[in-house]
Amino acid sequence: MLVLFSNVVKAQERFIFTPQWTAQAQFAGYYVAYEKGFYKDAGVNVEIIHPSATESAMNRIRNNDSHATTLQLCQAMEIVDNGISLVNIFQTSMNNALVIVSRRGKDPLTQKGARVGIWSIGFGQMAICMSIKEHLDYEWIPFAYNVNLFVAGAVDATLAMSYNEYYQLLQTGMDLTEENVYRFCDHGYNVQEDGVYMTREYYETHKEQADKFAQASRRGWEWAAQHPDETLEIVMKYVRDNHIATNRVLQKLMLAEVLRLQVDRESGKREFRLRPDMVKLASGLMVECNLLKHEVTYEDLITK
Repeated sequence: MLVLFSNVVKAQERFIFTPQWTAQAQFAGYYVAYEKGFYKDAGVNVEIIHPSATESAMNRIRNNDSHATTLQLCQAMEIVDNGISLVNIFQTSMNNALVIVSRRGKDPLTQKGARVGIWSIGFGQMAICMSIKEHLDYEWIPFAYNVNLFVAGAVDATLAMSYNEYYQLLQTGMDLTEENVYRFCDHGYNVQEDGVYMTREYYETHKEQADKFAQASRRGWEWAAQHPDETLEIVMKYVRDNHIATNRVLQKLMLAEVLRLQVDRESGKREFRLRPDMVKLASGLMVECNLLKHEVTYEDLITK
């Protein structure tokens, strides 16, 4: 009986973490924390399971198949606005990575009515707000996950992440300059992105577990910043194990950019915290542009 009880307790302590996307350097700190034993040192039995083509990370959270996931702040706000209470237990991004890339010599802000590629699974809330506020009337053309539509000439411009699709475009030989790249962080839309979220219901019954996971994850990211070469090796292991079509150069660039985005512009430090002013900015813009029905506050997202 004692053995059976012990096994039940061990199973209950398992913590399943699902990043919002497939294996890549965007999630390097979590891979490091696992591979270096930081989660084990903290007493958390973590399992990293990536989403699949048939089951998104958020669906796994809704179905209680995973306990935590990474979400951009704007995504988390939309989910909260739709009635699912979420808690931010750990924040990595301190700056916005979103850019619009247009054809060489074309300024995205002069292309009124342009056909612009946008991810079909989200991530483009600040771009939608910008298009509305600047009266650009973009026609949004959904794409799945890469830059093929733009490269093929099917759209006039495309949204991209500075740590991912931006570098994919560079690898195609495209000329990217200040004239044809619009960086949202430089134009009043510097809203934080990736953080770790779980349902408030789960957090209320697993506070110690959540806090230990956050602390060990921070340790993983701090180690990654100090050891980028070894971190890249760890990332490539996850890429190979998950059969991801990418390359080492792209992952190296992605890691450097993700780490850069973690440094707060004002303090010059990795703060690993959700900023109340950025929550207020994002909420205000999204309410004004009818992407939220109600204001989502900093207090709505943090642990009590």
